Amino acid sequence: MRLLAIIFSIMIAALQWPLWVGKGSWLRVWQLDHQLVEKKLHNEKLKERNDALDADVRDLKTGSDAIEERGRNELGMIRQDEVFFQVLDKDRPSVTAPPASTPPSK
Repeated sequence: MRLLAIIFSIMIAALQWPLWVGKGSWLRVWQLDHQLVEKKLHNEKLKERNDALDADVRDLKTGSDAIEERGRNELGMIRQDEVFFQVLDKDRPSVTAPPASTPPSK
């Protein structure tokens, strides 16, 4: 009787082994679920970025305000009747022009 109980215990353990350690184990399912959550968060961030870029493209295609804003901020453009003022910080050292180089003598 005792031998029969030991055999049944070994058979139950052998049947449970794939559930805990095998290819489709609980640990593997948990790892895949964790990866799925990470991928969904990453996809959501990319979707938000794509939506922002899409709105930017639509704004550039339809309105002139976005084009003017980009020209002012990125290219430093000003209108014809405007005056440009540049305010320098006292904390930052000013950029000086490099000394003029003399042409090489022959």
